[in-house]
Amino acid sequence: MAGLIRRSDIDEVRSRTNLADIVGDYVSLKSAGVGSMKGLCPFHEERSPSFHVRPQVGFYHCFGCGEGGDVFTFLQKMDHVSFSEAVERMAARIGFELHYEDGAAATDHGNRARILAANQSAAEYYAAQLKTPEAEPGRKFLGERGFDLAAADRFGVGFAPRGGLLGKHLKTLGYTEDELVTAGLLGRGERGDVYDRFRGRLVWPIRDVTGSTLGFGARKLLDDDNGPKYLNTPETPVYHKSQVLYGLDLAKRDIARGRQVVVVEGYTDVMACHLAGVTTAVATCGTSFGVDHIKIVRRVIGDVDNSDTTGTGEVIFTFDPDEAGQKAASRAFAEEQRFAAQTFVAVAPDGLDPCDLRLNKGDDAVRRLIKSRKPMFEFMVRRRLAEHDLETVEGRVAALRAAAPVVAGIRDQALSVGYVRNLAGWLGMEPGEVQRAVQAARGSVSRAPEPDRSHEDEQPRREDQPDLMKLPTDPATRLERDALMAVLQHPAEIGEDMIRRVSQVAFADNTLAVVRDAIATSLDRWNSPGWLSAVADEVPVTFSTLVKQLGVAPIPEREDRIAVYCRSVTADIVDRDLLRQKRDLLGAMQRLDAASEPEKYAQVQRDLVRVETERRALRTD
Repeated sequence: MAGLIRRSDIDEVRSRTNLADIVGDYVSLKSAGVGSMKGLCPFHEERSPSFHVRPQVGFYHCFGCGEGGDVFTFLQKMDHVSFSEAVERMAARIGFELHYEDGAAATDHGNRARILAANQSAAEYYAAQLKTPEAEPGRKFLGERGFDLAAADRFGVGFAPRGGLLGKHLKTLGYTEDELVTAGLLGRGERGDVYDRFRGRLVWPIRDVTGSTLGFGARKLLDDDNGPKYLNTPETPVYHKSQVLYGLDLAKRDIARGRQVVVVEGYTDVMACHLAGVTTAVATCGTSFGVDHIKIVRRVIGDVDNSDTTGTGEVIFTFDPDEAGQKAASRAFAEEQRFAAQTFVAVAPDGLDPCDLRLNKGDDAVRRLIKSRKPMFEFMVRRRLAEHDLETVEGRVAALRAAAPVVAGIRDQALSVGYVRNLAGWLGMEPGEVQRAVQAARGSVSRAPEPDRSHEDEQPRREDQPDLMKLPTDPATRLERDALMAVLQHPAEIGEDMIRRVSQVAFADNTLAVVRDAIATSLDRWNSPGWLSAVADEVPVTFSTLVKQLGVAPIPEREDRIAVYCRSVTADIVDRDLLRQKRDLLGAMQRLDAASEPEKYAQVQRDLVRVETERRALRTD
């Protein structure tokens, strides 16, 4: 085992790491004021962004669920790694050599880093094997679907040879049998013997948003392969099929930029879409599109709630016209209202999937397919109608009863009215009759999902913790809050002397006074990258969230005036304290008899002069 990483190295890695770059791999962030960014929280489901990131401070905080911390905390919670692994990963990213207390070197044997490294080595090996004679069936499969070796290289497609060659190759690189089994690259039989999990198959690497290879999807090529058509990596410490989307590493930036995501059904469909210019396409990996996938998409697309759901982005599903595709459409529709974005369905008129459509009709046909999308609600209403005989009165009535709940679920009032008219036209009924059916369905149907509260059991109850949003709003408390925000977020603009003075003034709010005291006991780290963490570590556990909130809350000032603002607000709170001292000294002077107590009287006068001198100095700084 390696020793503890030196504290100075941890601070150095933290200071050199841009938190916004790391969080931005998982969450679409937008400016939220001076030095502040915000997006949808990756730790709980929300419709409006309450997740704030302060890159300069190196801290994030969600005002919705209370999660907060630095870059290491973020990686620990997002990727389920240890603190040391998070530090080591960031050190490797910036090319920084870590030192350990006992002088030992880092060892990540058997942990997440080793699994990711093994997967990457496997991906490189598979890609090289695609060019070998044995891989001819794989190249033929790709060629028949319109993909050349350049396309395969773009998506990292490879070939898994037979004969246990992958395992032998990876062992020469230093990976152990147990590590490769844990990574899902090898399987272990009942007798304990091991074998390559993928053999004689075309292989696609499945990566996370950062580009790290988590696992693989493999397609059967040979007639004597008795396995399933598609075989995926099993669940591992890094690969969870319900939480990954194939192609997201390539599509994430265009998804965030264009606020559109296209959900297709397979690896070759993703390839076809991207090569045709639809670079926002992603696919699930051997499972249906579910709640965890929705959370990922919403974070990347920046899917926030608004009053009428327009302008929030687009989620476009492509489904095969067969029974399986129709079931997939129904599952997607069941979760539709988890999105604030508008949802659409794109189905080629002749029932071709994007890969076959590109092969038969060209790139432009794929682009037209996405442009010709239909709103999810229209698609589902027409599906309901298609299940009934509209030539009979009974059939039309049954169709209305089946379609009314779909229209009732539309959030946008204007859209709902429009669909009532359309449904009436499709059924040949009076709009009023359809409206009554929809109104009745609206009263009995609610498809809105319950908010995710799974995080609430993992931390102290929010109502028991001091909270920035629950502080009093009187002028005195607001000044104390703003001064602490300035001290925690921009200590270098204020300086050690002024921070010390702020930490010594009297506070009206007892909650904020606890933070003030923690600042006073952490002054030796005021100019270090771990300043905010040091203060958070000093306060009682229940106050830690408040410190983090103060450390990320947006400061109401333009960027070019932030230094002036911070010096001004801290000077104001010191001046307020000096004014209180002046009041107390004047009161003491009135109570003293200069003739009988000349020394005390003179001391009060000297203190008054000192206070006035300090106040004048504050105004002229």
